[in-house]
Amino acid sequence: MSAASPSPGGATYAAAGVSIDAGEAAVDRIKSQVRSTFRPEVLGDIGGFGGLFALGSRFKDPVLVSTTDGVGTKAMVATAAGKFDTIGLDLVAMCVDDLVCQGAEPLFFLDYISIGKLDPDHVSELVAGVAEGCRQSGCALIGGEMAEHPGAMEPGEFDLVGFAVGVVERSAIIDGSRVTPGDVLLGLASPGLRSNGYSLARHVLFDIAGRSLGDPAWDDSGAPTVAEELLRPSVIYAPAIAALTSEVEVHSVAHITGGGIGGNLNRVLSPVTDAVVDRGSWEMPRIFAEIQRLGEISDDEMAKVFNLGVGMIVAVPAADAKRAIDVLAAVGQRATVVGEIVDGSGQVHLT
Repeated sequence: MSAASPSPGGATYAAAGVSIDAGEAAVDRIKSQVRSTFRPEVLGDIGGFGGLFALGSRFKDPVLVSTTDGVGTKAMVATAAGKFDTIGLDLVAMCVDDLVCQGAEPLFFLDYISIGKLDPDHVSELVAGVAEGCRQSGCALIGGEMAEHPGAMEPGEFDLVGFAVGVVERSAIIDGSRVTPGDVLLGLASPGLRSNGYSLARHVLFDIAGRSLGDPAWDDSGAPTVAEELLRPSVIYAPAIAALTSEVEVHSVAHITGGGIGGNLNRVLSPVTDAVVDRGSWEMPRIFAEIQRLGEISDDEMAKVFNLGVGMIVAVPAADAKRAIDVLAAVGQRATVVGEIVDGSGQVHLT
């Protein structure tokens, strides 16, 4: 077998599948979106080797909190649907809503976009979603990377990774150590899957049920399409949690992502407490029931994979529960009592 001859003038990056011109065009298109997220603490502009953020002197004993996350195979749904403008918001939600579980204020965000073939229009849509998520959560998008991966990813394929940093006063860290028997558990509503459980959801809806993205998600008149339901943007809870912690004593905050309620609420329990969660205390969005029905999935498996309509669970003293619900309602976040803290050994019981 003879090797291919290089093109006249020698091999080029473009011939290998990477377009520097497309990358530069993409950067030009996202500049205004990125700048729209800047806070006063951001130093410099787009294009530096690192993002600069001045913490300032308003904190007495600041502790930095960092998180990183992705959007999983929800990216495959976005690719198939050709809709890229909201999944960046999902990415921000996954990261900043982890930060606030420890009482942190989100400060800044960085993103990483890997893509099979760089299309400036698609990148602009992806970053628009990231920028919107940053504006909603109050954090600045101060850096990122986009990498074209010919041969490793097909044209149209992409993946997103985010990294967020926040700050909390050492005395205000929420770590679950104050969780006490008698505390009330409040569940913050999630209207959809957010970014978790998509491998199972796709398997059930596409492989088992034979649905397509344009089909109704369920058989009722006026039902959303499968694409609309699966690409429903994640709620960003960070502003609501910030409002809550400023008004009410909060003993723990759990972000209900991969692993479901049991796999996340147990991370914020003390070794001598259990959480009892009543599965009938909130209304589960229709998409979860449809996935369970079509896939004949057990209740236990559903609870391990999906949030089931609860995106966050916070523990507050029983005397503060009504006040907490009112504070959340005032910022547009619906919450209900979903359980309580009892004596135990760090376990979660779904009843």
